[in-house]
Amino acid sequence: MDRKIGLLLLILSICVCSEGAVFAPISDRHRSAALELFAPSEDGSFGGFQEMYEALRTFQILGIEPNTETKQSSCHLLSESLDPSSAKIDELFYALKAKSIGHCQIGSAILEEIKLRLQSIVKDASSLSDYYYAVGGLVSIKEESHENNNLLADASGVFRSIKSLSQSDGRWRYNSDGAESSTYAAGMAFSALAGVISLASSEIEESMIDNVKGDIIKLFGSLESYDDGVLYFDEKLVDATYNYGPLSTTSSVIRGVAAFTAVTSGKLNIPGEKLLGLANFFLSIGIPGSGSDLYLQLDSLAVLDNNRISIPLILSLPASVLSLTSKDQLKVKVSRVFGSEAPPLTVTIVQAHNPLLKDSPAIQDKEMEFDSETSVHSIDFLSNGVDVGKYDVEFKSSLNDPEQGKAYSTGGQIPAKIYVTGLIKIDEAEIAVLDGDNGRAESANKLDLSKENVLSLSANHLQKLRLSFKLYSPQDKIFKPHQVFLKLRHETKIEHIFIIGSSANQFEVTLDFLGLVEKLYYLSGKYDLELTIGDSVMENSFLQALGHLDLDLPDAPEKAARPPPQPVDIYLRFGPRPEIAHIFRTPERRPPKELSLAFLGFTLLPLFGFLIGLLRLGVNLKNFPSSTVPASFAILFHAGIAAVLSLYLLFWIKLDLFTTLKVLGVLAVFLVFVGHRTLSHMASTSAKLKSA
Repeated sequence: MDRKIGLLLLILSICVCSEGAVFAPISDRHRSAALELFAPSEDGSFGGFQEMYEALRTFQILGIEPNTETKQSSCHLLSESLDPSSAKIDELFYALKAKSIGHCQIGSAILEEIKLRLQSIVKDASSLSDYYYAVGGLVSIKEESHENNNLLADASGVFRSIKSLSQSDGRWRYNSDGAESSTYAAGMAFSALAGVISLASSEIEESMIDNVKGDIIKLFGSLESYDDGVLYFDEKLVDATYNYGPLSTTSSVIRGVAAFTAVTSGKLNIPGEKLLGLANFFLSIGIPGSGSDLYLQLDSLAVLDNNRISIPLILSLPASVLSLTSKDQLKVKVSRVFGSEAPPLTVTIVQAHNPLLKDSPAIQDKEMEFDSETSVHSIDFLSNGVDVGKYDVEFKSSLNDPEQGKAYSTGGQIPAKIYVTGLIKIDEAEIAVLDGDNGRAESANKLDLSKENVLSLSANHLQKLRLSFKLYSPQDKIFKPHQVFLKLRHETKIEHIFIIGSSANQFEVTLDFLGLVEKLYYLSGKYDLELTIGDSVMENSFLQALGHLDLDLPDAPEKAARPPPQPVDIYLRFGPRPEIAHIFRTPERRPPKELSLAFLGFTLLPLFGFLIGLLRLGVNLKNFPSSTVPASFAILFHAGIAAVLSLYLLFWIKLDLFTTLKVLGVLAVFLVFVGHRTLSHMASTSAKLKSA
């Protein structure tokens, strides 16, 4: 096995993962997420009326005050864009709710027109959504204007019309033509019925209200659950047009039930544990990734935190890993879902048991101490003979004063998992080379695994290697970690891992080299010894080198298995390459310097002969132009010829061919121009002399 795999296994054994149904209340992270997800658009508003309401409602729940510019932009959009005659019914519903939260001003004439349209929709409604939005909008108008009469005519008839869409299992249909029923629609129906009751000018019949309460009880009988006690509502078989997920469905039911119980008298027989399970469902989501989901989560939790049935209380663990070395205490905090202070409670540990240690004491019925300053319940969990390991703990909380105006749900017995870590003692560690015949130790070495060991052992194929030690927990009990193995690494980097078993309260492994020659591929030589001990609750897990073993094995038979090729590190292909040393051909022998200079002199002799010949013959300057312009061109022509000769000299001494050709091209163009002018002047002068 590869060394990296061994290290990975050790790291995984040390990692501790929290388990258990313990959820934390809403924190400042949700406030940061709300400011990010509900950021205003370029015009300063939040978008449409629904987005505006969801943003303002979320900020209201979290206690965030939008800046003045955003608030003014939203109110301006509301007053300018709201057209009662053409707006959709859901737009009127969300616009009225956003107006109430944002304290926006709308003209009384517009409000009156909205009221008349909503009343008309209620009168002619044929679907549940029409009732839900129209009645909800009228409720918003009533809360805003405190108008009690003439908002809803024939409230009992509207109540019966909505109730006629209910089903025997507590769910509702969206309209009378629909064959399927919906859990999400049930939440809308409960909200609409609550609005009808609040708008009614006279009392709704008690029998009709009791029927709806029965529907609510039936609906709560269809709750889905997870293994950790989380409860939620989900749709069954619903038309794709009205398909909602668990978050939307559960939120709809929670809002509807809370609204209905708020306007009716009497108690609704729903166990508080179910509301706590629903609260845990919303808390288990964490922080949603969209503004709409964040609104649904926070609005539902706000409704649960103020409902008449039972207010859920959340038990959270500040730390689920305790250290015997640091003498940590077990602490829990009980609060409401938004972190506000809970009523006086008594928290008791029903039991705490470590399934990994058979003789570990089980803690039962230990009451935790309450600190009024920090609102934290704590107990010296480690002073009760608790040892290292993973503990299944059950908490039970009860109200100190059950005779209060509000009902609270503490969830009965709440399970959690607590990890207790500590330093493990290693004792009686010894490594020895044994004689293969009688099993006597030829050489035994005591090991101190708390520090580095450098051993040098030798053995042959007829001998054995034995390693033994004992592990004790902080409470001096035999400790058995998850991973204990010995690694032998040959000098060719081939590794072999041997698991160390335990028997009679001692860890021991004996390597019989005669039986291992094939596994070791008959490779003699030096083997590095490495011991690994690791566990998730062991604070001093280690991977330690013990030394090396010189092993003499027989030669491999002809048909013996060959060692596997070692994997090539792919990163080596990107490393530096070896330097390439290039040796040029040895230069050929050259003549002496004096001979080269003599040859140069002989080369220059014709030039000197040419100059002497010119002097002997005499230079004729009579035809050199006397006029200024022709003389200038003649001088430039001869200067160009001199420049070409100089260029030849420079090419011989210094310049390369390409540079020489570039300069020569320029000089050639220059010589052609001035030479043509000079020769033209001489030709015209000669012609004049002949004609004269």
